[in-house]
Amino acid sequence: MADTENTVSSLADLKDLTAAAPAVTSAPAEDGEVAAPVIRTGPAAPIRDREVDAQGRSYATGRRKDAVARVWLKPGSGKVTVNGRDQAVYFARPTLRLVINQPFQVAGREEQYDIVCTVKGGGLSGQAGAVKHGIAQALSKFEPELRSAVKAAGFLTRDPRVVERKKYGKAKARKSFQFSKR
Repeated sequence: MADTENTVSSLADLKDLTAAAPAVTSAPAEDGEVAAPVIRTGPAAPIRDREVDAQGRSYATGRRKDAVARVWLKPGSGKVTVNGRDQAVYFARPTLRLVINQPFQVAGREEQYDIVCTVKGGGLSGQAGAVKHGIAQALSKFEPELRSAVKAAGFLTRDPRVVERKKYGKAKARKSFQFSKR
């Protein structure tokens, strides 16, 4: 019997059915216009588990060019130690120190965590990038809710650019020796 009531044979029947159906209404906005209805697309992205060791530290590995940084992050006063030295001593250039502190600025956690890291390989610029990558990874493991902010800034992505190898018969990777006609 329900099928006979909802059977549509013409456009007039369809108009009658839509008029009888309940309309979706939404509360008026502050300026008097009708606001759009809220549509749920599904559950929010799952927050990952917090990864902390027995000492309350979070560990991550950062890489950039040939440099590899092992980073331990724990709550503290904002002290950064690189290879047993303070960051101002190890990374003398202020731009390198700015690179290291970028994940904290994006997350809004300046001077809230102590960092202890060891870096090997590459030059100072690559090592600073590796430490930044490691800090971002460790921060997202310590506070999983910060992962989206750090990821949106691009700090969780490893920069894959490395130096191209030298080829035989070439002065460098692509540079040729000077041509001599005679």
